[in-house]
Amino acid sequence: MTNYNTFYIAKIAMIAAIGGFLFGFDTGVIGGAQLYFTEHFKLTPGQQGWAVGSALYGCLVGALVAGYLTKAISRKYTLVLSALFFCVSAWGSGDASTLSELVIYRIIGGIGIGFASMAAPMYIAEISPAEQRGKMVSLYQLSIVLGFFVVFLATYYIGGGNAVESSVEQLAAVHQDNLNHGWRFMFWSELLPACLFLLMLFFVPHSPRWLVMKQRDEQARAVLAKLYVDKSRADAQLAEIKASINQTPSTSNSKAVAGGLAFAIFIGVMLSVFQQITGINAILYYGAEIFSNSLGYGPQDALKQQLWLGGVNLAFTFVAIFTIDRWGRKPLYLIGTSGMFLGLSSLGFTIYTQQLGIVSLISILVFIGSFAMSMGPVVWVVLSEMFPNRVRSFAMAIAVGAQWLFNGIVANAFPVINRSELNEQQFNGALPYFIFASFCVVALVFVWRYMPETKGKTLEEIEGIWER
Repeated sequence: MTNYNTFYIAKIAMIAAIGGFLFGFDTGVIGGAQLYFTEHFKLTPGQQGWAVGSALYGCLVGALVAGYLTKAISRKYTLVLSALFFCVSAWGSGDASTLSELVIYRIIGGIGIGFASMAAPMYIAEISPAEQRGKMVSLYQLSIVLGFFVVFLATYYIGGGNAVESSVEQLAAVHQDNLNHGWRFMFWSELLPACLFLLMLFFVPHSPRWLVMKQRDEQARAVLAKLYVDKSRADAQLAEIKASINQTPSTSNSKAVAGGLAFAIFIGVMLSVFQQITGINAILYYGAEIFSNSLGYGPQDALKQQLWLGGVNLAFTFVAIFTIDRWGRKPLYLIGTSGMFLGLSSLGFTIYTQQLGIVSLISILVFIGSFAMSMGPVVWVVLSEMFPNRVRSFAMAIAVGAQWLFNGIVANAFPVINRSELNEQQFNGALPYFIFASFCVVALVFVWRYMPETKGKTLEEIEGIWER
């Protein structure tokens, strides 16, 4: 029998993880919608990259600001703010009449994602017991990919569904309707989960570690008493948290970094950077365009192929959930990143040799599945647990901010590189995938050499890694 309340912990973790669902939904909706609003607004490749990538700069701002908010107003109320931003963005993006309006509302949504990407995994890590923390934080990654999968379903059916038996005239009519209205409904479909998230957040408690930081020890004890069946375990956990937070009560962020955490932050930043420059979001954002242009599918069929991406992403995330607390963070990362390299290399080769077909599709799915079982969940788990209590908000903001910065850079750069003369004439369209594959090798070497294993340790025990 466990000495913690598994059902209660899972319930509040899943509510917080809805922030991940909206993260996946909001970033995934652009993959289908951009097929149509790009033509609707007659965008150049640079403008298309800006329309897609603009939200990511909002994510950067949101993540950095959330470093302050999660400490000042709590992890919980930062999530409430994120839900409000999601609601505003969903409505405004669908109602946009110009590129500028669309970009503004996408940036607002990005800020909401930035808030959620900081607060949700941090909150889940802080309410989870050490033995279950990897699995619980992985629920956040599961929610992200579930959001991607659901939005792929939504954009597929809003975009016209299965068009195999449609006539040329029917396809033209569906395409015109999507140019006029379909992409708007794709954005508006986010309103329902955003409003649900906002409502359910009022039923979760504050993080006990945040409460101790604010010297609200009795409230922290009450929360821990709900998390743990054994009262003595709750009291022991409270004492451990207080000792950690009160260890250096006057230490500033800059002094903490100078005191030995700089290397921890460097590892966190590099994990975030690798998660982006290995290409996952370029393929998810531009998946429909890749299937349409590089692999020769029509728009409706391209949306259908995206369902394969979402389905594999979802299925392999469960592999991570059931193995991350058994195998450990580091082995899972190394195995999965090796698979990412193989998938990208194979995809690049099929495009370079123009031998497109089932091997190309399988290569993309191998890449997606390998990411879903490794780099995707592992990075969020490690970032949420690797930093000491007293500077977690500050350090995680830097690491997550780096993630969104490079996410935006990749999203903006991909269409430019993909349509470049060098790529088309020298690489037959394969250059981006060879670049992503090379970064997988760099990530493998870095993690094998520098990332510590945090499996099974309490958050307070992990602090000791950086004090040696």
